Amino acid sequence: MSGSAGSLALLLHAHLPFVRHPEHEHFLEEDWLFEAITESYLPLLRMLRRLADEAVPFRLTISLTPTLCAMLRDELLRQRYLRYLERLIALARHEIERNRDHAQLFALAQFYENFFTEARGFFAETLGGDIVRAFRELQDAGYLEIIASAATHAFLPLLQNFPEAQRAQILLGCDSYRENFGRDPSGFWLPECGYSSGLDLILQEAEIRWFVVDAHGLMFARPQPRGVFFAPCYTPAGPAAFARDRESSQQVWSAEAGYPGDPVYRDFYRDIGYDRSEAELGAFVRPEGVRKFSGIKYHRVTGRTEEKEFYDPAWADAAADEHAQDFFEKRRARFQELASDEAIVVTPFDAELFGHWWFEGPRFLESFLRLTTREPRDFQLTTPGAFLATHPAQQIVRPNPSSWGEDGFSAVWLDPSNAWIYPPLHAATRRMTELARAHRDTTDPLAVRTLRQTARELLLAQSSDWAFLIKNRSAREYARARTREHLLRCNRLAEQLENSQPDVAFLAECEERTPIFPELEWRYYL
Repeated sequence: MSGSAGSLALLLHAHLPFVRHPEHEHFLEEDWLFEAITESYLPLLRMLRRLADEAVPFRLTISLTPTLCAMLRDELLRQRYLRYLERLIALARHEIERNRDHAQLFALAQFYENFFTEARGFFAETLGGDIVRAFRELQDAGYLEIIASAATHAFLPLLQNFPEAQRAQILLGCDSYRENFGRDPSGFWLPECGYSSGLDLILQEAEIRWFVVDAHGLMFARPQPRGVFFAPCYTPAGPAAFARDRESSQQVWSAEAGYPGDPVYRDFYRDIGYDRSEAELGAFVRPEGVRKFSGIKYHRVTGRTEEKEFYDPAWADAAADEHAQDFFEKRRARFQELASDEAIVVTPFDAELFGHWWFEGPRFLESFLRLTTREPRDFQLTTPGAFLATHPAQQIVRPNPSSWGEDGFSAVWLDPSNAWIYPPLHAATRRMTELARAHRDTTDPLAVRTLRQTARELLLAQSSDWAFLIKNRSAREYARARTREHLLRCNRLAEQLENSQPDVAFLAECEERTPIFPELEWRYYL
């Protein structure tokens, strides 16, 4: 290795909101999970296991949020996912027959039939349906550093006036992590990289060693960091803050300035779920005639004003390899400029970018990870936890309130379109804290069940996803409904507890709808 070798930490943040509707045979928003499993989580796992089997010495950091883990381990959703795959395979086989006289479409239909069939075999037979365990095994083998996150991915800065609620989100997230991964977490993913003063105190209580902020979180810290954002800084309470490197992140995720917009890659939006007739799609059109993505996409990005051309998987794979080489060379050049073995570049992404949004993303990532094992490279792969272990002496600063959202703080989650959710959310948060104080010494089983379920409903209402979806007009009505429903159930349960008039049937119905955090510690709200 030539010169001083810095460190590169790639971080994948895997998250989906808790969506589970046993009251419906088919529910459109459950497809968010099924699509992410098929196109992101399974391809990433296959790739990582392949590298591990070949003893490629890669290091990667990943977060799997509590809501995502709960869905991945839910037996109802596992069985529904297998039925989802069966429908996909049947649709692909129908497309093979339909396109027998069109060579390109026939080959692509076969490609998808193989892709879905392999996904079913890998999920059901190789993994035994347990994706969380597969990630845990890679951590136990030393390839991954899996980190914790908040219980329901709440945007924590907007709970700054309710430290009990911030504490519950963080401590319950750590409890979920221990249940799923059999160890204490070292790192913590702050949802949306949202940081505000005081969070370091709660992270210290949770015995978290490090977390990530956006670049300006350290750039405008006090005092100003000597290493700008190429070195972590300890907070006054103890945990270290690492800054996101915007340049390397944008190069990968941006459809305009980054790799995914290349004309040869698969177009995300052009899907036969919208191209074919309802009769041809069969089970992929709901009874009320609502269309949805099928996952079968025949076209490539091509260009904004051109007629879409057909997708060529081999051509796209070659482009992914070329882009991995380009990304590798640009990282080498950056570390040559830094010329310091004390420097670290932290590059986080949403995990669903790799495969779901950018179909060739797992191929790109595998090619890049292989390149990092070659000489000369001028940098080494690491994880933030491993970096701190070898570079323990760092500056102490107060990070600046920040997020990785639009305009750098809370504009996405506190917008004229979604601001209406916060007065009732904050009122329910205050009410939950008062209930916890009033019943702090209770041992009554029914009261404990009610307190737990009241907290579950509040936690689920606090998910940052609902405000995000409302702002971006994506599944807006569903997000509004989920916020209202959880708040209504939270307040109804609270009222029953306050009046000592429990409705056991209603409580049981709520518990059945939301089987998450079964041993929820409601006293965290004290």
